[in-house]
Amino acid sequence: MCYGNPMDMEWAKDGVTGELFCVQARPETVRSRKASAAMTTYTLGQRGTVVVSGTSVGESIAQGPARVLHSPDQMDKLNDGDVLVTERTDPDWGPIMKRASAIITDHGGRTSHAAIVSREVGVPAVVGTGTGTKDIKDGEEITVSCAEGSEGFVYDGILPFEEKQLDLEELPKSPVRLMINLATPDAALHWWRLPVNGVGLARMEFIVNDVIKIHPLALTRFDQVEDAEVRAQIEELTAGYADKSEYFVDHLARGIATIAASQYPDPVIVRMSDFKTNEYAQLIGGTQFEPAEENPMLGFRGASRYYSENYKDGFALECQAIKRAREVIGVDNIVIMIPFVRTPQEADRVIEVLGENGLERGKEALQLYMMCEIPSNVFLSDLFAQRFDGFSIGSNDLTQLILGVDRDSENLSDLFDERNGAVKMAIAQVIEKAHAAGCKVGICGQAPSDYPDFTRFLVEHGIDSISLNPDSVLDVLQTVGK
Repeated sequence: MCYGNPMDMEWAKDGVTGELFCVQARPETVRSRKASAAMTTYTLGQRGTVVVSGTSVGESIAQGPARVLHSPDQMDKLNDGDVLVTERTDPDWGPIMKRASAIITDHGGRTSHAAIVSREVGVPAVVGTGTGTKDIKDGEEITVSCAEGSEGFVYDGILPFEEKQLDLEELPKSPVRLMINLATPDAALHWWRLPVNGVGLARMEFIVNDVIKIHPLALTRFDQVEDAEVRAQIEELTAGYADKSEYFVDHLARGIATIAASQYPDPVIVRMSDFKTNEYAQLIGGTQFEPAEENPMLGFRGASRYYSENYKDGFALECQAIKRAREVIGVDNIVIMIPFVRTPQEADRVIEVLGENGLERGKEALQLYMMCEIPSNVFLSDLFAQRFDGFSIGSNDLTQLILGVDRDSENLSDLFDERNGAVKMAIAQVIEKAHAAGCKVGICGQAPSDYPDFTRFLVEHGIDSISLNPDSVLDVLQTVGK
């Protein structure tokens, strides 16, 4: 506040001297006009002709001309506010997706890349339409509705809809801690007003892929990079950094710190990198340092990378970024979470490496969590509980590994259900055994966002926290608050 009004201020930092200058200050007229205790809901005024339908992501409605693209190289064809229509997305589509008013894909489900990013940037998406790129004409005016339940619809033409503000102060209180899942600093600043108490899953992969863009080993082992074009790309991106590794640490630390600051002092649980090898290979310089695996989902990922000589120096950069965010920037509400820990012995090796990098459990109030997403995590939960302060159940991976169902398979989509008796039995067992050992248990998978009955099951079994996709917090709050 300045002169009695909220102000929009712009700053510039001199790259040579490090001096900070205020270059502009003007009355802020957008954020300050939004009610701090209100959220928006959407209702379609009338239904029209359905062009395609698919899985609904989000709860809003958007309209505009369709832009059918087949490659991120066509990004110049998409204008701000257009509806992006494509076969599927991957991290290369990130910059385009942020400019779209809605996203439509032929392939993918509610845990696909397009679904995750659309939730993060706060735009509706209809994924897995099957024929969107064929049935929707480029330039055609369409309405995308994700306000009608689990199925999303793409209607021909511009249809009327109602936008309504909801007073958050009138919402019921939750009997369990509600948190949110986030991946980008932008999303953190967009969703900070939600009535939650922390971030149950902060993914660093989007910062690495969309901001840093370079494989960490191509920075720590730059002298080994063979491809001249790759070396040139790295030199261009890291210009101004005497130490190329510092480029990675600096960007990751600031990105994570922004997410943590949005919920301070509530806990923000940051999952260390969980790219699969085929995803790491897509980073600049990545192909040289990643093995070709037949099944990356069950391959060299998560905890197994952190102590391996084939990635250990890359993990050290992640640790430096966490340490800087906590101890230098000052967001000490960051909690570290380790994914895909296969055995207690592997946990010990990771904990040792964390200590070598100055991240010791209990020191400076640092807490250490692990993802519970493998059957062995369930069976040996009492042993894992001796090594960690908390578990976060990853219901997506846990379900696919218990049921033997590829969560991205369209042919098996009807079998992928977190409400299956075997999955619920495993979750109930983890909660009971972890609590007996004095260990907290939360969940950060997709299921609580989609199924009210599953959410009630979790509450009844005494789960400590539920971390949700931001767009589903209000609905879940209505469910658990009854």
